[in-house]
Amino acid sequence: MMALRASLPAYKQRESLLESVANNQVLVVSGETGCGKTTQLPQYILETEIEAGRGGSCSIICTQPRRISAMSVAERVAAERGELLGESVGYKVRLEGTRGRDTRLLFCTTGILLRRLLVDPSLSGVTHVIVDEIHERGMNEDFLLIVLKDILPRRPDLRIILMSATLNAELFSNYFNSAPTCHIPGFTYPVKAHFLEDILDLTGHRLTELNQIDDYGDSKSWKMQKQLNNRKRKTSVNSLVENAMSGMSFEQCNFSTRSSLSRWDPEGLGFNLIQALLCHICRKERPGAVLVFMTGWEEIAALKDKLLSNPLLGDPNQVLILPCHGGMSSSEQKLIFNHPPPNVRKIVLATNMAETSITINDVVFVIDCGKAKETSYDALNNTPCLLPTWISKASARQRRGRAGRVQPGEAYHIYPKPVFDAFIDYQQPELHRVPLQSLCLQIKSLNLGSIEGFLSKAMQPPDSLSVKNAIHLLKIIGALDDNEELTHLGRHLSTLPVEPTIGKMLVMGSIFGCLEPVLTIAAGLSLRDPFVSPFDKRDMADRKRFDFGVSCCSDHIAYVNAYNAWRQAKVQGNAMDFCWENFLSSQTLEAMHSLRKQFRELIKEAGFLSSDIFVNEDQTSSEFLGGIICSGLFPRVAAILPPKNNVVHFKTVEDGEVLLNQNSVLAKMKSIPQPWLVFHEKVKTGIVILRDATGISDTMLLLFGGQLNRGSKQGHIIMANGLEFFMSSNLARLILELRTELDRLLQRKMVNPKVNIYEDSRHLLEAMTTLMNGDENSGSFDYVGAITAVDKSNQGKKVVERSKGELNALSILHNWLQKRGEELPIYKVKGPKKDMFQARVKCRGQYFIGKPATSKRQAERNAAVEVLKSLTKEMSMW
Repeated sequence: MMALRASLPAYKQRESLLESVANNQVLVVSGETGCGKTTQLPQYILETEIEAGRGGSCSIICTQPRRISAMSVAERVAAERGELLGESVGYKVRLEGTRGRDTRLLFCTTGILLRRLLVDPSLSGVTHVIVDEIHERGMNEDFLLIVLKDILPRRPDLRIILMSATLNAELFSNYFNSAPTCHIPGFTYPVKAHFLEDILDLTGHRLTELNQIDDYGDSKSWKMQKQLNNRKRKTSVNSLVENAMSGMSFEQCNFSTRSSLSRWDPEGLGFNLIQALLCHICRKERPGAVLVFMTGWEEIAALKDKLLSNPLLGDPNQVLILPCHGGMSSSEQKLIFNHPPPNVRKIVLATNMAETSITINDVVFVIDCGKAKETSYDALNNTPCLLPTWISKASARQRRGRAGRVQPGEAYHIYPKPVFDAFIDYQQPELHRVPLQSLCLQIKSLNLGSIEGFLSKAMQPPDSLSVKNAIHLLKIIGALDDNEELTHLGRHLSTLPVEPTIGKMLVMGSIFGCLEPVLTIAAGLSLRDPFVSPFDKRDMADRKRFDFGVSCCSDHIAYVNAYNAWRQAKVQGNAMDFCWENFLSSQTLEAMHSLRKQFRELIKEAGFLSSDIFVNEDQTSSEFLGGIICSGLFPRVAAILPPKNNVVHFKTVEDGEVLLNQNSVLAKMKSIPQPWLVFHEKVKTGIVILRDATGISDTMLLLFGGQLNRGSKQGHIIMANGLEFFMSSNLARLILELRTELDRLLQRKMVNPKVNIYEDSRHLLEAMTTLMNGDENSGSFDYVGAITAVDKSNQGKKVVERSKGELNALSILHNWLQKRGEELPIYKVKGPKKDMFQARVKCRGQYFIGKPATSKRQAERNAAVEVLKSLTKEMSMW
């Protein structure tokens, strides 16, 4: 006990802190980096309970936002107590855990505690809940706070402690009815902060129009062009700078620095400035590692290439440059913790994961670009966006603090001090930045009432449109009924620790006898990419990935093929060599192997595994497996357009033309035999990017996609998300009848998982298989568009009905002409005149003029409508 007491600033403060824990149901604790709150406070509480004779009934749960934090903190605390992990101290994360009968202090991820609430809504037996790193405002953490606040009246004996290094204590205190707060001072060394004006004086570097364009190489020339374009338009990045720098004179700086500041371009990251600053540190500053904060993998790679071409920074006898990114393998990440050889300066290029998750002990210098790629959610377009944005003041201080862990440090913020002053204080909560379907499913599974009503009780409730989008998706996949109550499928999905779409894929895979490959796909999508791309061998790595997936036109089946080959190599005893040769992460494959076992047990507990299920003869058949993947990922579907200039193009209902992630197998194919693809996720990085895709046929989409409805004409089928299909009336009738019978069969299976569907509906299943295997993939993309669309002019609060022609005239006309091999229309827009634009289009040698509109895009649509009117008769005959 005395050793523990000595680590706090004062014994009295420790006693005061423990008294506050004992006398208050909720305590808000803020503590500077290095104060010992995460490792010491839980131990103080445990020792106090033992001294009071309550050790046997004490149960402390301490949540961490990341798996690695829960595991490492538990190991450290057990070591401090002189125990083996699993005695009084243990941990539990998704894939593993170590705890025993006598464990009284459990470190776990927030998700683990939420899953316990499924079976134990009152947390019976738990005496203390410590929620650490609460300032990160993760979705699970905010959800947990709502639940804990509801539990408090029923559990007056329960104690809740909220902890963070950079905490908005007043916000959390007010949420819990003016709960008391406590601050613990830290023990870090002082760090001197330098801003852009100081750095320019220090290095003598001068900013010009040209030397601020970050060089991403010839293959990424569009990124350089984007920097130039962004200078001319208002973005969130330069808008903040414009307001912050207005009226600033910087009189304390010399003339040259003032001149550079007047030319500073905030859109770039400043590769040349970072290089000049690193050269200055290497030549003139004391020994110590440098940690450089960048925004993402591409930026790290491009900067590393630039630094390696520098005579000083590229000399391995003087400098060691190491990247650090969440997509790298664990073995590559661990290199940053190693000390470099004598007289060699280590430079680590990292993303914001290095703010709190990791501590590199020999870091003395920090270079902060001031930006991070943050996920935000565009509820209006129902699209996650991943764009560089300014960080918060709290994040900037966290980055600065990385330099003062073991000795005094220096932090170089490559943006002016007034810009830092204009940063928001704390990061926006994740509830406002991500889709909410998993959270909504949790709310219903915990019987917490209305989804919107529950989320309205959050500290900072999410936008109502985000909630409605999530509910709409859950209805589309069949997890919620029209009354927003859990369906039988929804109840099964709520027991699976994955997002609902992946959970549905697992359930469908078990029903149709494709569980083995689907287990692999679900594990691969739930973890990091098993394929790795070393900086100097990226082309070779991409070729290996391509070889695993090209025959099936699928990134998902590439996971299956790679995993199966690894399992075989493991049996033969050469798994490590196999991973090395095929650019695969052995750690990720091992994690997938463990997660597959967990998923299998969960599916078995749900009753979907038995010996009498329908078993497909070829369990890795891309024809049948594609339909199962579609059933899980729908409505994330895109049309595959005919190649233009040997480049395949893709289009979604919501976004128009989109791109595939450059690592995708399908992105490297010159032609794709299927007319459609389904994808795991999309993000907006200026343009919408699709990740992890599989090509599917028309029949797969019709049988396993959204709900089908008969159209107004013969052979016309409309799908739930607005896709429309035209075919012979006999085929349309057959597909509608098959789909109706299939939906009835699946409903019976969801109600009673032990139903033998092969025995009851053998002919139906054989007909489906025959139809899918016989599909010649001759589908067309004549009409694709949502019948309902969000009216952006009304801030997304109103959903309006629009005619098919008004919304999708451009797509319809373009694809109809392209299908016939005719020249595409040429548009010319005039205006604005009285705030209105008007378009003229040349098509088939004739000119058509559209109605005026408030935007150029709508003006083009109106012109296309006029063309379609003249072609209506011909198109209906075709």
